[in-house]
This record gives sequence, C-alpha cells and structure tokens, in this order.
Amino acid sequence: MVQRTPAPGDLEAIERASRDELQALQLQRMKWSLRHAYDNVPHYRAAFDAAGVHPDDLKTLADLAKFPFSDKKTLRDNYPFGLFAVPREQVVRIHGSSGTTGKATVVGYTQNDINTWAEVVARSIRAAGGRAGDMVHISYGYGLFTGGLGAHYGAERLGCTVIPMSGGQTEKQVQLICDFKPDIIMVTPSYMLNIIEEFSRQGMDPAESSLKVGIFGAEPWTDAMRAEIETRAGIDALDIYGLSEVMGPGVASECIESKDGPVIWEDHFYPEIIDPDTGEVLPDGAEGELVFTSLTKEALPVIRYRTRDLTRLLPPTARAMRRIGKITGRSDDMLIIRGVNVFPSQIEELILKMPKLAPHYQLVVSREGHLDKLDVIGELRAEVSGKMTEFDTEALARELGHQIKTYVGVTTRVRLLAAGSIERTLTGKARRVVDKRPKNPG
Repeated sequence: MVQRTPAPGDLEAIERASRDELQALQLQRMKWSLRHAYDNVPHYRAAFDAAGVHPDDLKTLADLAKFPFSDKKTLRDNYPFGLFAVPREQVVRIHGSSGTTGKATVVGYTQNDINTWAEVVARSIRAAGGRAGDMVHISYGYGLFTGGLGAHYGAERLGCTVIPMSGGQTEKQVQLICDFKPDIIMVTPSYMLNIIEEFSRQGMDPAESSLKVGIFGAEPWTDAMRAEIETRAGIDALDIYGLSEVMGPGVASECIESKDGPVIWEDHFYPEIIDPDTGEVLPDGAEGELVFTSLTKEALPVIRYRTRDLTRLLPPTARAMRRIGKITGRSDDMLIIRGVNVFPSQIEELILKMPKLAPHYQLVVSREGHLDKLDVIGELRAEVSGKMTEFDTEALARELGHQIKTYVGVTTRVRLLAAGSIERTLTGKARRVVDKRPKNPG
C-alpha cells in the first residue's frame, strides 16, 4: 500500500488554522446562515419565532443551542421546494432520496453550492492521498443519489481523470479496472466486497490490481471490514462521510496519514453531538447523535439538522478540524429485540472475527406471538464452502450465536449458507436488515 502524505504546502490555510481562527470564521458564517434561513425560508422563520429566538441572539457558537432542530420530517413536510432559500430559478441542480420510507427528501444547489461541494470532495480525495492526474474509478450510483455526481465533480476539481462507471455490471467493473488501471476507487464498502469477489471468481488476485486507495462511504462500516478490504484488495481504505440533506459526500473524510476517523470540514459544516432523547448538547468525546448546521449553503441551508447517526466528536489530529468516530448505529434504526438494543454493526464485528465466515449477512426480524425474534443469516467463505460437513457448519452457527448472546446480549437463531447465497447489492447500500414484523395500523 502506497501512502502519499501531503506536505504542509499542499494544504489549504484553513486546514492548518488555529482553533481561534477557525471558530472566528465559523461564528461569522453561522450568523450569516441563520439570518439567510430566517429571512428566506418560511419554515425557519416560524420555527425560530415559536422557539423565541432570532438570528441576532447568536453572540457565540454556544448560542446555537438556543435554536430549534430540523430533521427529515422537516424536509418531507416542506416537499418539494418549501425549504429553498433562493428562487427556484437560481437552483442549478436538484438531488433527492429514494423516498422508500415516505416522501422523498429533496435538496437543491446554487452554482456556488455546487462549487463548494466540489471543493470539499476534492479536499477529501486529496486527504485520502489523491493527486491531480490520478485516475478515479467511481462506482457510486449516479442520478438523484448524491454519491456519483458528488464524487465526480470533486475528482474533476482536483484535476483527476474520472471513470464514471456508476454501480452494477460487476464483471465490467473488473474489466475496466484491469484495462484502465485507475489509482483510486470510490464506492460503497459492501459493493467493494462484490468487486473483490468478482476478481477472485475470474481467477485474479484483487491485490495485484492498479488500485492504491479506496474511498468508501454511503453506509456504515467497521474497522474489521476496513481490514478485510485492505488485506484482500491491497489498498488503503478511507472513510468519507456525508448526507444529501447537509451537502452529499464530502462533509467529512479521513486522512491517509492518520486513518483515525473522518475530519469534518468545519469551515462549511458546524457539528454538535446531542443526547438523542433530551436534545441536550454533549461535550466533545461523549457519544450521542450527530447534528449539523450548514455555514455556507445558499439554496438549502440546514439549521441543527439531526442526522440520527450515533458517534462522537474527537479532537483534531492530521488537520485543524475535529473528527467523528465510527458511526456505531443510528438513533432511528436501532433494533430493540426483547428489550435489548441491537445495532447491525455489532453483529458485523463478530462475523468478521470468524475466519470461515464471509462478510455478507442479513438480520431478519419477525414476531412470534407478542415477542420479537432475530434470525442471523450468514454465509461461508468460498474456500471452505462445500468442504465443511453439516455438523461443522451447525457448530460454527452455534458459536456465532454464542458470541452474539455474550457480547450483544440477545438470543438469535443463526443460519449459515453456502458461499454466494445471500443476495448481493448491485448499485449501492447493502440491505442488512429485513423487518418482517407487522406494521402498526394507521
């Protein structure tokens, strides 16, 4: 694995700024953002007035805690363009979520927003070791999903050569990687595993490809999965974080010289950690829900946007800005199984510690009578699949069930299938949880 650590001269001045300099810039931009939202978005004017606060009440960064939160419901309630703070004619691009859990969340960008987005993604790629002239293979989906176009514009802004492959067509992905010899791949971690498997299926060693760096985002992944990808693909695996409501990919990104959590680009996005139940702001280092306020967005400013991601704010290391720890789960997708809080990432960690198990799994939640039950479906690695007896497979399943009971605290039924049995994602995020419980009426 090749590591290209940037010299100080490669960094923007703000990446090397003192804390006082950064906070002065944040306060200036936050005052503008609150005023911009209040003056131009009826929702924010009404919400601020109802909370008894006004943009002029912001004297220090800590005063942000006086202002109300926003969330996905805010976007859905104002669908499609009710949160735009500029005339629709000044919006040069619209993205949106899939809307699988309700109305789509719609986001818009002015030309300045697009430029800012390209700049923070370019900064993220550079932090991951990318340089002008590198070839970047993008396997994030293009379209309303922000991943593909966000990565694309950022890579071009850095001066890279872009291969806009998008998701799917895994055989062709491998062919183009072999033929074009890209330096960097940007993709979801679960789909990267599919690409690695396709290399092996074709009789090639993925570690011998031209790829040096992978920039992975759009879904939570663990340090164990990072080790899995780095070992099998022979690359440096970096974490990029973002969400469409705040900007898209590039809100935060890891630095190759430290790999110690995504650095939040705090000159554009102000983070808070709150208690998800009370809304109280927590100190740096405490785990809670991540909240963002945009500092420079024109078309769609977001004020105290609740991401539902559970993490911690960590002190600066490789850059002048704070980092976020690994996302340990979400405050709204946590499974509660017979009173036990369960996050898929907890079970993923245990699966990846068992060398005979592949990093593919599904959690199936169902209900028997009045009690919920959790089935864990895993699969064997290709090199042992078909060679293990039924007795050995059942023993391995019992061991995983024991580990889950010991470390997570919930009783599960574990089934281990042959290699390749679990449906692979073609274009993006893995479907880790299948909830078969009856929905509440109404």
